Parts: sequence; structure tokens; C-alpha cells
Amino acid sequence: MSYIYNHSILVSSFCFILTGLAPVQAKEFTTNKSNNYFLAQNITDQDSTDKYNPHSNPLNFPTQTQEVEIEQIESVSLIDAVEIALKNNEELQVARLELDSAQEGLNAVLATRLPTLDGQLEANQRGDDTADGNGFTTRRRTVLSGQIELRYNVYDGGNRNANINRANRQIVSSQLNVERISEQVRFDATNAYYELQNADAQVAIAEAAIEDFSQTLRDARLLEQAGLGTQFDVLQAEVDLANANQSLSVAVSNQKNSRRALADVLNVGEKIELAAADEIKENGTWNFSLEKSIIMAYKNRAELEQLLVQREINAQEKEIALSVNRPQVDVFANYNFSDNFFDNFDRTGYADGYNLGARMNWQLFDGGEAKARAKQEDISVKIDETNFSDQKNQIRLAVESAYNNLVANKQNISTTEKAVTTAVESLRLARLRFQAGVGTQTDVINAQRSLTEARGNFLQAIIGYNQSLNNLQRSVSNLPDGKLFEYR
Repeated sequence: MSYIYNHSILVSSFCFILTGLAPVQAKEFTTNKSNNYFLAQNITDQDSTDKYNPHSNPLNFPTQTQEVEIEQIESVSLIDAVEIALKNNEELQVARLELDSAQEGLNAVLATRLPTLDGQLEANQRGDDTADGNGFTTRRRTVLSGQIELRYNVYDGGNRNANINRANRQIVSSQLNVERISEQVRFDATNAYYELQNADAQVAIAEAAIEDFSQTLRDARLLEQAGLGTQFDVLQAEVDLANANQSLSVAVSNQKNSRRALADVLNVGEKIELAAADEIKENGTWNFSLEKSIIMAYKNRAELEQLLVQREINAQEKEIALSVNRPQVDVFANYNFSDNFFDNFDRTGYADGYNLGARMNWQLFDGGEAKARAKQEDISVKIDETNFSDQKNQIRLAVESAYNNLVANKQNISTTEKAVTTAVESLRLARLRFQAGVGTQTDVINAQRSLTEARGNFLQAIIGYNQSLNNLQRSVSNLPDGKLFEYR
């Protein structure tokens, strides 16, 4: 049965602890095909991302502290973060260069369909001794000879066609590699963004906890002054406040690390630090059943297609190996000439001519080398098939894990949201009872800790849902745009 997500979470009860974290209007991340951030080449607002470019010299090596000092903190949305990552990622840039190289490789083998034209020119000097009445006389002459030959390979045992087929499949393999890396970059950037959102939320939760414990400390001191409380209650409140401040210090440190991690994934300049601009909310829905998701992954994953393409490449390699033992037939036409130049510039002995013909070469025995190489490629094909089966199993496991986590986190959002509302009310009542002298400080402290935990669980459920959705999209792949290249 399809598990349909139509719930839109209302986080208004928790927005007060996130005030100041995301001043920039958020952009929602969905699986709608109109979002073209998946393609680096589809970035429309180019100028808006130029400031995030890394140093133009990839070999740049900072040696001064001011070269790595943070000068600005930039708030980015999730969509912008993915665009920047796709634009700046070096591995993706290399993959695109490899695709260009594969295209040139195809151009090279296509050139073998055309005839070749060879030219040769040779000059040498000779000395001829002749006898006369005065003795021997040496007469020098220069012999100039040359040849032009047009040659075309009629049949090469299938080598040419196999090379062309292999080059074509290599282009497809390179396209798939670009697609695979693009999907992974999108996933990594999205995951790093969610980690930063989580770190921001932990800072906000810690700050809210400090405010709560500060209120408890004020109440304890007032009650002590009124003779209704004890010094022990004040000391306990001070300890809890100190622990809350310690938790905030750890949360701030984790926030800084998460910002640097996002900057690293996006490969931005040395002097830029990034902050998350989007609010924490459910970023999309998944409207497919588990079974449908698995089938989509089998059809879409570039890794599976790469293995099938590699299998085809190895099959062509086998044909190339076997072509060595097949006949090689060429036709040719050549023109040649020869001329003599004596030292007195007399010309004698000029001759020229032309030839038309065909040649056939056939290697009758090579010691079994071609056959052995062909068997090697047969083994490579079997390896590709085994790897395909293994990859398919891994993909199914990844889809099922991501799907199950998505369902669990979706259910947890509603549960934890109710827990936050209940915890807020429990703390309010516990504080009123304590202020009235009919409750204990322990009740207040327990209520505060429950509220802090409930807030963390609520945000973890939302972020966990988004991360599970991101994992599921990566497991199925080719979302939101379907594909990068028109080869299927």
C-alpha cells in the first residue's frame, strides 16, 4: 500500500526559540520537476553565486593569516547551496572534462573510416668517377625521389567497428558518471545543510534552556528571600544554569563546525562562512509506495546503467582482441618519381609511374595471444554481471532503509509536536505551583528538562524526516529532473 505524505507541520508553537536564526525568507525544497538546481548548467542567476567561487588558481596556497580570516557570513537557502555545490565541485568538473575527452576519443576512431594519404620525399648525393686523358674525374649528382600513396582499409577484421562502438559506449559511461556525481553532490550538499540546520536548532534549544533555568534561579532566590525557599534550592538552580551554559558552548562549537563543513562541501572561498537561511520544516513529500520506489531505483540509478555499459564495452574489447587474427585488406593507389641533378645542373634519368592495387595481411598464428585476451574479456563481462547483481541488492537495501526511516520520522513529527505542547504547559504549571509554595523546585527542574528534550526530539524528527527524504531521493536518483542526458 502506498504511504502518502500530505501532512503540513505547523511549527508556530516552537518558532519563538528559533527567532534570529533565519532572517532570510526560506525557499521550500520539493521534488517538483520545475526545480532545476539539480543541473549545474541550469543556474540562471549566475551573478548571485559568483561571490561563493573558490580561488581562481586551484594551486593557491595561503601563507598569511588575513588570507584565511573570515570576512563575511552569508546566509544561503538550500536551493542556492545545491547550485553552488554543483558549480564548484572539483570532482564534477573532472567528470565533465572526462566526458569531453571521451567525445574526442570517438572523433579519433571515427577518423579511421576515412582513407589516409602518405607522402615521402628523399634526396641523396652520389659521386661517379670517370677516366679520361688527365686521369679520374669525379662527377657528383643528386638523386631526388618521392612517392605519394592513398590507402584505404576495406576490412580490418571488425576492429574499426568495435572501436567505434566502444567509444560510443564510453561516452555514455562518462555521461552516467557525470550524472552519478551530480546526484551525490546534491545529496552531500543537502545533507550538510540539514546538519547545519540541526546545529542551529541545538543552539536555539540551549539558549531557551538557559532562559528557563534563569527564570527558575530568579524564582528560587525570591522564595528564599521571602523565607519560603532554601539555599539548597538556589544552589541547585545555579548548578542547572551552569550546565545549561556548558551545553550552549558545546552547541555553538558544533554550529561553527557545521558551518565549516557546509563551506567545505560547497567549496566556497577561504574568507566566507555560511549560515542556513531556510526555516526548519518538512521539505517535500514522497507519494510513492515502497515497491514503486524500488522499481524506480532499478530503472534510474546511474550506477546500474554504468555496469551494463561497461559490460558492453568489454564485449567490444573482445571483438578488438579477436580482430588481430582476422584478415586485414587494404586498397591503395600511389604515384612515385625519381630524378637526377648533376653538378652542372644537367638533368637526366627522370622517371615516374603509378600503382593501383590491394594488399591482404593475415596473421595465421600469434601463439594464442588473441584468444587469451578474448577470454579475459569474457571473464570481465561475468564480473560486470556479478557486480550488477550486487549493486542491485545494495540499492534495494538503501531504498528500503530510507523509506522506513521516512515513515518513522513522519510519525514522530506529530508525536513530538504534541510532546512539546504538553511540556510547555507542564513547565508553566510547575512554575506556578513552585511560586505559590505548593510545589517543589524538583518538579520545575524536571519539567524544564522534559521541555528541552521534547524540543530537541521535535526538531530531530523534522530534520530526520528531511534527511530520510534526501536519502530516499538519492537512492532512487534522477530527481527532480529525471536525467541529464538524452541517451535512454
